[in-house]
Amino acid sequence: MTRRAAVLCAAAAVLAGSVTGVPAQAAAPAPLTWKKCATADYPALQCASLEVPLDHTDPSGRRITLALSRVPHTARTSEGPLLVNPGGPGGSGLTLAGFVASALPKDVAARYDVVGFDPRGVGRSSPALDCAPGHFKPVRPDTVPDTPALEQANLERARSFAADCRKRYGDVLPYMDTVSAAQDVDAIRAALGAPRISYFGYSYGTYLGAVYAKLHPDRVRRLVLDSVVDPTGVWYADNLGQERAFDDRHRALMAWIAKYDATYRLGKDPAKVEAEWYAMRTALARKPAGGRVGAAELEDTFIPGGYYNGYWPALAEAFAAYAHDKDTEPLVEAYDDLAGADTSGDNGYSVYTAVQCGDTAWPHDWARWRQDAWAVYAKSPFMAWNNAWYNAPCVFWPTGRTQPPDVANDKLPPALLFQATDDAATPYAGGVAAHRLLARSRLVVEEGGGNHGITLSGNACLDRYLSAYLADGTLPRGSGPADAVCAKSPDPTPPSSKAASPSSRGSVLHALLGFRG
Repeated sequence: MTRRAAVLCAAAAVLAGSVTGVPAQAAAPAPLTWKKCATADYPALQCASLEVPLDHTDPSGRRITLALSRVPHTARTSEGPLLVNPGGPGGSGLTLAGFVASALPKDVAARYDVVGFDPRGVGRSSPALDCAPGHFKPVRPDTVPDTPALEQANLERARSFAADCRKRYGDVLPYMDTVSAAQDVDAIRAALGAPRISYFGYSYGTYLGAVYAKLHPDRVRRLVLDSVVDPTGVWYADNLGQERAFDDRHRALMAWIAKYDATYRLGKDPAKVEAEWYAMRTALARKPAGGRVGAAELEDTFIPGGYYNGYWPALAEAFAAYAHDKDTEPLVEAYDDLAGADTSGDNGYSVYTAVQCGDTAWPHDWARWRQDAWAVYAKSPFMAWNNAWYNAPCVFWPTGRTQPPDVANDKLPPALLFQATDDAATPYAGGVAAHRLLARSRLVVEEGGGNHGITLSGNACLDRYLSAYLADGTLPRGSGPADAVCAKSPDPTPPSSKAASPSSRGSVLHALLGFRG
């Protein structure tokens, strides 16, 4: 999903048990009308809108609107459209088009129309979902249900959110799923007048791209998947895997803080630093910082550090200020920057739940959720219950496919995958699984890297493979689980300012990718 992060500025074929849902005789779309929507950072940006069927099996029925953006190609010859998606589900891709066009080498970007879009339900697309405005307003109940009252309070929040979504958008929810979004991608392709598209997706965007490629392999020119969702775990198992992996990344942050004890003075032993963090959590559960950052909000604030280590210095400073002086101001500031959900956050979470809950049948027995969450918590406490409650509306969700698509694909041109070995949001095993399922794909690995979203973020080795592939389809020639390996980008060092530079490429990218994606 997308949350505010101010620190940075087919009747069709059967798809392996899941009906694709696009009619063979869909009407040709109207031409797109592009208008200037330039920003200071992306002066060539243009915007348009496209009507698509709410239900792709009923093209004459209700229509919804998708918001699009693009940076047009400037070279004499074009490689065609490159659609980009930041993940989520629930992330807006409008600005991402500008970023990708500016971050790629000029001679590569010049050959593409780089096209962004807000998927159905997101942002400037219509309708834009907002099931329960203010759902994350602080202070929420402690996520760890140590008492029956806490468990019931959190369970009621999840039940209420699902009920509000059904009440507000019951006519839309059956069509808020990845297959429908992938058919939207094909509608965009048709509206662009392109026989084939290239696609570049981060995070959940990798799953959207893999589903599109399964539906329409003959319409894919090049496919880049960065930080790859495990398509075999959609979505319950994938979330359990996330919870374990985020605990590892949280401990990596604690070790980093211990390494810089001279700056943060929280101890040289990572275990003791971690104990101090949990002591802070206990204190905030009793008395929230600034009346706003309780235990749940503290977790929300530190979870982004698992996505991007550029946030570590600001998080460490806020931690240290509270631990030493009970100074809550830096902690509240970090919460506002990294976790405080505004209107776009409410929209992002609404789409996140609608898509993830609608993609597949989740367990509807809360006893199983409870058992699994406590089992994860026993060894990996940091995010176990926070993430369980984040996804818990799916227990009560009114829709859901019986089985998600099988994305295994031997008809697709060679795809290029990127994966960091220590990524928490989409753990490494998912990249390996997708590499195995997508015949002739290549996997480039960032060894030891822990960030989520690794290309166009400052690692020149990774970006060389990306640029070569987008330029002319060049692929690494390795074999095995990894076809190429790049060294990790260095971890940050404590700066004189409180955060990574908002203008750094990594910071800009991770602001666009958002969190929980």
